[in-house]
Amino acid sequence: VQLQASGGGLAQAGGSLRLSCAASGGIFSSYGMGWFRHTPGKEREFVAAMPWSAGTTYYAEYADSVKGRFTISRDIGKNTVYLQMNSLKPEDTAVYYCAFRRGYGAPDPSLYSYWGQGTLVTVSS
Repeated sequence: VQLQASGGGLAQAGGSLRLSCAASGGIFSSYGMGWFRHTPGKEREFVAAMPWSAGTTYYAEYADSVKGRFTISRDIGKNTVYLQMNSLKPEDTAVYYCAFRRGYGAPDPSLYSYWGQGTLVTVSS
């Protein structure tokens, strides 16, 4: 499984960005997908997760810090996972990673076997 993340960049506080994660090399119907972020000096932090097979985002999980602002989704036809980030805050500044695992989405990064390369999001105040 290969994951290619993109869409990071610079945004102002209150603005929006959409991250994409293109997946290849597998059949993902039994996979869970997640987004995590990392800032220097901190542990990798859970952002959002959901099962690939979910028809809606009803089954999505979110970190409290992003709930109501971020939305995880996927496009089966494009084999792509998205993270829509609205109402961005400076504390959202981080390198964002997408990840896949066999099974459901989960907030524990150690459960994920496949990782994208990361995309930097910088939010200015």
